[in-house]
Amino acid sequence: MSETANPAEPPFGSHAGKVRKGDGRRQRGNRTGFTTGACSAAAARAATLGLVNGEVPDSVLCRLPNGQEVNFAVIDGRVEGEGVERTAHAAIVKDAGDDPDATNGAHLTADVRLLPNRAGEIVLKGGPGVGTVTKEGLGLEVGGPAINPVPQRNIRDNVTAVAAELLDHDGLEVVISVPGGDEMAKKTLNARLGILGGISILGTTGIVRPYSTAAFRASVVQAIDVAAYQGQTSVVFTTGGRSEKFAMRQLPELDESCFVQMGDFVKAAFASANKQRMAHIHVGAMAGKLTKMGQGLSVTHAWRAEIDRDLLADCAREVGAQPDLVEEIRAAETARFAAERLSVLGLTVDFHRALAKKAIRSLKSCYPGPYHLTVHVCDFEGRFIVRVEENEAL
Repeated sequence: MSETANPAEPPFGSHAGKVRKGDGRRQRGNRTGFTTGACSAAAARAATLGLVNGEVPDSVLCRLPNGQEVNFAVIDGRVEGEGVERTAHAAIVKDAGDDPDATNGAHLTADVRLLPNRAGEIVLKGGPGVGTVTKEGLGLEVGGPAINPVPQRNIRDNVTAVAAELLDHDGLEVVISVPGGDEMAKKTLNARLGILGGISILGTTGIVRPYSTAAFRASVVQAIDVAAYQGQTSVVFTTGGRSEKFAMRQLPELDESCFVQMGDFVKAAFASANKQRMAHIHVGAMAGKLTKMGQGLSVTHAWRAEIDRDLLADCAREVGAQPDLVEEIRAAETARFAAERLSVLGLTVDFHRALAKKAIRSLKSCYPGPYHLTVHVCDFEGRFIVRVEENEAL
C-alpha cells in the first residue's frame, strides 16, 4: 500500500488565467524524498559495513533501485559481541521530502548478524514495526514480512556490495525494523490489505515524489487484487473517506476487502476489476465526481478537466427545472450549485438519478465488460440520496 496517509494527485499541467478549487495545492513544495525501501537498504548496508569493519560509519553511500547513488546519514550505529556472535545495528531517518507521508521521520533500522558456514546466504526478516502479510494477492509470502520485491532485491544488492569476502564462507541475517511502525500503519489502509502489525517497506525507484499519482494508482490495483484473491466477486469503488463510509452503510453484507478508495483513478479501478473478472461493481460517489464519470474522464481530478456544466444543465432540464435555472446551472462552477438549487425545488432524488444514469452509460461504454454496475449516490454530508442499477440506465 502507498506510504502516504492521504495520497493526493499532483497537477496535470497548467490552467492559466483561471483559479480553481484546489489551486492552492500547487503552491506546496516539490522536494523529493526517499522511500522506506531505500532507507532500509541504506541501513542494511551501513550495518553490514559495521559487521565487516568493526565500526558502523556515520554516513553510507547507497545504490537505489533506479541506479542513483545517494549518501545517507546514519544514526544509532553500533557493533556488539565478539566473533561469530557479533552483531551490527544502524538506522536511517526517513525524509519523505514534501510528500504528506505517514512514514516521514521513521527510523528505518537494520540489525545484521553472521550465519556461520552458510556461504552466500542473505536471510531477510521483518522486525518490530514491519507488517506481516496475512492475505494473498500482494505478491508476498503469507506469514512473511511486508517488504516488497524491489526493496528486497535492493537491500540484498547493497548488503552483497559491501560484504566483501565474508559471503564466500558465511551468510548474513538482516532484520529490518521500524520503531513505532505499528502506530504509523494505523494511518494507512494496510490492515485492509492484510498487512498487520506495522508498515510496508515500499518503493520501486527509491525516490518519493510529492503527491505521487503512481503510488496511489498502484495501491488501487493492489487492493482489487487482494479482494480477488479473497474470493470476492464484488468490488465497491469510492472517491474518498466520506463516500466510502456511506457505501459501507449501504452494503453491510460485503467484506471490508471489497471496498476500494479509487480516488480519481477511474480507469485504473475499472480496468483492474475487469481483469479480475469482478461480477458486480458498485460506485459510491457525490454529484461532482459522478459528473466527471459521466464525462468519460479516466482521471477525475479538477486539474485534469473542468466539470461539464452542460451535462449538469441537461440533467436539470430532464427533471423539470425551469429554463432560467437551467441556464444558471450551465454558468455555475460546481455540481454542488446545481444540487443545492434543485434541492429547494424537491428535485434532489430525480436530479441525482439522472446524473447517475449518465455516469452508468459512460462507464459501461468506456469500460465494457460482463459486470453489473450499481451507483450509490450520497450528498455532501455522506447521506443516502438514491441507488441506480445499470438496467435503469441502459
